[in-house]
Amino acid sequence: MKSALARPDLLIAPWIRILVALAALIFAAASQPAPLEAYGRLPSLEHVRLSPDGTRFAFVKDVDTERIIVIKSLTDGALLGGLHIKDAKVRSVEWADDNHLLILTSETSLPDFLSGDESEWPLLQVFDIATRKTRPVPDYLREQDVMNVIAGRIMVRRVDGHTTLFFPGIYLTTRTQKALLKVDLDSGRQRMVRYGSPDTLDWLVDSEGNVVAEEDYSERKKRWSVSMLRDGKLQEVAGGQADISFPRMLGFGPVADTLLMQAGPDEEPAWSLLSLKDGSPVPAIGEGKALDDPIMDRLTHRAIGGSYWDDDDERYVFFEPRLQRSWDAIVRAFAGDHVDFVSASADLKKILVLVDGPKFGYGYRLVDLGTHTADPVGDVYEGITEPMQVRPIRYPAADNLEIPGYVTLPKGRVAHGLPLVVLVHGGPESRDTARFDWWSQSLADQGYAVLRSNFRGSAVSSRFTAAGFGEFGRKMQTDLSDGVRYLVKEGIADPARVCIVGASYGGYAALAGVTLDAGVYRCAVSVAGISDLKAFLRWVNEGHLARNNREQRYWDRFIGVSGPGDPLLEKISPIRRVESVSVPVLLIHGKDDTVVPYDQSDDMYDALRHAGKTVEFVKLKQEDHWLSRGETRLQMLQATVAFLRKHNPPD
Repeated sequence: MKSALARPDLLIAPWIRILVALAALIFAAASQPAPLEAYGRLPSLEHVRLSPDGTRFAFVKDVDTERIIVIKSLTDGALLGGLHIKDAKVRSVEWADDNHLLILTSETSLPDFLSGDESEWPLLQVFDIATRKTRPVPDYLREQDVMNVIAGRIMVRRVDGHTTLFFPGIYLTTRTQKALLKVDLDSGRQRMVRYGSPDTLDWLVDSEGNVVAEEDYSERKKRWSVSMLRDGKLQEVAGGQADISFPRMLGFGPVADTLLMQAGPDEEPAWSLLSLKDGSPVPAIGEGKALDDPIMDRLTHRAIGGSYWDDDDERYVFFEPRLQRSWDAIVRAFAGDHVDFVSASADLKKILVLVDGPKFGYGYRLVDLGTHTADPVGDVYEGITEPMQVRPIRYPAADNLEIPGYVTLPKGRVAHGLPLVVLVHGGPESRDTARFDWWSQSLADQGYAVLRSNFRGSAVSSRFTAAGFGEFGRKMQTDLSDGVRYLVKEGIADPARVCIVGASYGGYAALAGVTLDAGVYRCAVSVAGISDLKAFLRWVNEGHLARNNREQRYWDRFIGVSGPGDPLLEKISPIRRVESVSVPVLLIHGKDDTVVPYDQSDDMYDALRHAGKTVEFVKLKQEDHWLSRGETRLQMLQATVAFLRKHNPPD
């Protein structure tokens, strides 16, 4: 029997259509500004995942600032389990099987037996629904000097009737190296499967628990390789030279006995297949689409589809026509809103989606292909029912390069002569999209127009990213002020009421905006931003024990320098240009930041203060680079809004 979702006229029963329409009206009617706390705290509902048998789901819930993981039955709504996670930084929640939940967290620490700077270490807990107990995986193996951290992908396999995890861990010799570990969730037994070399990145394990492929990269030789199992040994089948980026192993391909590879970021995104029998290339897949992230089948561990970005939206391609028709019908049911594939039952008859847009707000929906229903699961942010309007724009840079971006507009105000906040994304090799963004939404709700520019260097395409190489603090910066001039010309923004805000690279851009590109902004907010590029590159180098490394080469390419000793760094470091600052500056930084050192903001604060400039500094205790804690994320947002309202009032 064909799925009704393959036919749009039978997609949803008439009474379901009425309910969906009523929900859309309810969302449209809401117009009161949401409290700042609704945006600033961590999502009220996240990491929602459907169990393999489709009878239960797990999620992280925020209740009165308490974070809990909940497992509920979909048949009768019964609570099957739960645990308080307090202030643990949850990175993912996934089902290993119908009775075991994998909870990946991270911790800013320095593990035993190691010296040096603190790092962000991934940790895994397994929650047993039957016993309602958790245990760390792996347990510390003292005799093998194996640490209880996760160092790569977690592969769930069914071996000899037991649910078994395979993943890279860390073991200690004269340095930390990766090892492939095996943990039987039913018996609790764990053992080392394979030791890696200093160059080993990852392994791939088949359905029977056998290692079939290994991926390596030599920092010193600048060479990548993929090896496959031949005559009981791993032998190289593909490889080459690469200074920074190189093809990566994604998993098993949709064609039997193939390895799925992703082209390096220097090339346009593309998948390729290698035969697991002899390593030879296999014809391309996916209708010629340049796919990014794969969607893997729970049972076979093979790719059944993938996604790619098409202008402002993420599109999904499924290799089986029936599944593609069903997905297309789901997208049509929520026409006008963005729809993301989140999770699915093993038989793909139930699909959990995340819907984002003006009709249905921002929340999870459970689509049942058997009953032809789309039931709401919950809103991501409680109290936020109607997102602000996000308008795609394109504008010319000074050299006529077309820059894509988005302007988020406040409700109830004419889009003319508005106060503007330029909100700069991090990376810099990242990108903004039309999807819900809590930071820009919160600022628009305060009455500001918010510009999010995908300046050159952003991950729009490999060619567009490459246009940013060597333009750090140069054209990457003026692309932002060109966006301001465009919005002024369009009549949307008031040129006398513009501030710049950003985190990470965006924090650098905020500081550069009032030092290297002065005269455009009346205030700046830098969150975890780089102020001293020479000190930053020296810190990167020290983290790799001054060895030739990919991270150093990455930054050298983007900044356009030859290492921390390059004199050009002085010219584009905001801390060396504080005399140019003529507007108020707010610095915000987490004390536990392991990506951009806290000293970058601390030193900038001292330099601005000693130069007699107007500057404030907010220090976030126990906060990392990603604003992972609700209390300090809210503290950042409150401080930012108070600063903007003081120095660039929206009214």
